[in-house]
Formats: sequence, structure tokens, C-alpha cells
Amino acid sequence: MDIKKNVETVTDEIQKACERSGREFSEVTVIAVTKYVSIERAQEAVNAGIIHLGENRSEGLQEKYNCIGAKAKWHFIGSLQSRKVKNVIDTITTIHSLDRLSLAKEIHKRAKQKISCFVQVNVSGEESKHGLSPDEVLSFIERLSDYDNIVVEGLMTMAPHSEDEERLRTTFRKLRELKEEVEQKNWAHAPCHGLSMGMSNDFQIAIEEGATHVRIGSKLVGREDQ
Repeated sequence: MDIKKNVETVTDEIQKACERSGREFSEVTVIAVTKYVSIERAQEAVNAGIIHLGENRSEGLQEKYNCIGAKAKWHFIGSLQSRKVKNVIDTITTIHSLDRLSLAKEIHKRAKQKISCFVQVNVSGEESKHGLSPDEVLSFIERLSDYDNIVVEGLMTMAPHSEDEERLRTTFRKLRELKEEVEQKNWAHAPCHGLSMGMSNDFQIAIEEGATHVRIGSKLVGREDQ
């Protein structure tokens, strides 16, 4: 697999999506999802200019961090068990899956500095997905003011696996509107300017609807577990 060529292709697609929506390329952070690939392939992504890597298991993150270290910025993008916070808190820059107060309490307790977090929202309402329902978000974020080591960078969602473009747009649009509601609160602990949404199959649509962070796996680094 030619990672460098993949990076060029994805970069071009992001640029075009930004142009279509009147946005700047610099507004979008690309996170290479490396959970299904080896340390070597994750290193290839870094060598090709991708500095943001996303893992969804504490064990996988630790293995790759031990080899790649601070050459990358590490994002935890999966559901995080409270008991495993201590295993990742010293290596990550951002958590994309904050969805309960017990997790917030553990992050606050273990962090040695402020941690950027995205609050995970289950916009589509699918039972298979984690996250708060949209009507729980404002009260949840308000309560996070009790935890000084948490900064709410934004909101995160996973769209349905669907070929229906309008359904995807509706999901992303709802998250953007919810993000704007949080921004209007002007909470010091929750600037909430970010939107972590969009993956390999739908990141262009997500960018057109306001995504600031896209989590791209197969289209960048492929999969080695198949």
C-alpha cells in the first residue's frame, strides 16, 4: 500500500470539499485511524506527513506510542473504560468519546494537565452506537465545569452506515447545530468550537457540513486484520 499516495488523494479530496463549502483547508485536522494496522504502517503515515493518529484501544495505543512516541499527536477515538484512563492519559492529546460523568471524574483525577475532549453524541439514535442523546448534551457539558482538567473542545458523532447522502448530511448538520448551541453558552470550560465527524466513506460530506476533525482509516492506511 502506497501511504504517501493515499495521503495525497485524501488531501486533494479535503481541499475540494473545503472549496465547495467556502472553508479553508487549514480548518480541518486529519486523524489517521491506525487501530487496524501495524506499528510499521502507522509509522509510514507519520513519515508521509500525518501527525495525528487515532486509536480505540488502550493496548494498541500504548504499543504504537512506545515506538512512535511524540512524533505523533495521539487521539483516543473509541469508547474508553474508566479503569483504563490511567493507561492512556499521559500519552494522548485528545479524547473523542467523553459521554459520562464517571469517565470525566477519572480523567480529571488522572490528568496532570488539561485534556481536550470531544463529547460523544449519538445523533442517529442507533442502539449500536455510544454517546449521549442530543437532549442530554447541554446539561452534561454544564456539569463538566466541576472537572478543571477537562476542556470541551467540541462534539463528536458517528454517522449511520448509509448510502443515503441526505441522511448523512442531516446527522452532521444536527451535530453542528448542537455545537453552536453550546458555543452560545460561552462556558469557559467548554469553548466547543470543534466537530469530530466523518470517516473514510463520508468525510467529504462531513467537511461540507462543518467537520473540523475527520477520522480516516481505510482510505489512508488500509486494514491489516483482514
